[in-house]
Amino acid sequence: MVQTLRMALLSALVLAAIDASAAPQAVPDWAFTPNPKPHDAQPGTTPQSVPGSAAAFSAQALDDVFNVRDWFPADHAAMPPLVAHGAPPALFACGYCHLPNGAGRPENARLAGLPAAYILRQVADFASGARGTLRPDRMPPRFMAQVARAAMASPGLAEAAAYFAAIRPPATLRVVETATIPRVQLTGFVFSRAPGSFTEPLADRIVELPDDNRLFELRDARVTYTAYVPPGSLARGESLVRHGDGARPACTSCHGVDLRGMGEAPPLAGRSPSYLARQLYDIQAGARHGSRAALMRPVVARLDGTAIRDIVAYVASLPQ
Repeated sequence: MVQTLRMALLSALVLAAIDASAAPQAVPDWAFTPNPKPHDAQPGTTPQSVPGSAAAFSAQALDDVFNVRDWFPADHAAMPPLVAHGAPPALFACGYCHLPNGAGRPENARLAGLPAAYILRQVADFASGARGTLRPDRMPPRFMAQVARAAMASPGLAEAAAYFAAIRPPATLRVVETATIPRVQLTGFVFSRAPGSFTEPLADRIVELPDDNRLFELRDARVTYTAYVPPGSLARGESLVRHGDGARPACTSCHGVDLRGMGEAPPLAGRSPSYLARQLYDIQAGARHGSRAALMRPVVARLDGTAIRDIVAYVASLPQ
């Protein structure tokens, strides 16, 4: 029987309930979105399509974590076996969560364009527990820890890391400063537009959502996103990123003048702001304590929630 992500999600929800006492320090829900509630609906079997692709896949086929369905195979080189199929039963296909082109989604990392050495280090840190999270009840990092432990024994891991490192990351994110946004709801691990034309205040959040939630649900690797950020946050973030504040160096000193990475310091420009915020909170609290994260901890130690929000808003707005 084909194992689907839906079955794995239900299993992880049980584990999350067991570990609930280990979960939350106060962190913003706009970055650490809660787990979805389990439901009994089964994925459909009707073939679906997306604009620009000649392929047709059902929701059931797209839900298979060991056989990645690729809407746009011409957008990248042939997927290595670990990316396309993983290694059942514990090693899900990398391309399922991170997508065939490595674009990722707000609930996980964009792998496209990351240094291969950095990818391998992060897999090792997930496997050892050195890369943890303030919210261990959340399912995406749970799955990644499980996958990483299995991946460490796989001879295909280096090939998968090299594959993602060689892909030019697609430009999929638009950042908009505004005080008012479309009314949103949580769908899975991300925000989506609620039905109707209602609006709501953005307040002190960042709200990042797919521009087309249907395409997002169909795992379209070309889907685009809009991140709504508070007015003034980009200018404040730019000052912190490029000049520091006297107590910490500028981000550009390690990540490059254009924030596109330098050495093993990963590129930051144009990445999901909610993903980036989670990493800063996790490093600040010591939940991420790998060797590279340890270098970051004193840099972010005294950042408050507003500074973290403004930094990731600005960084997300930069070209990749």
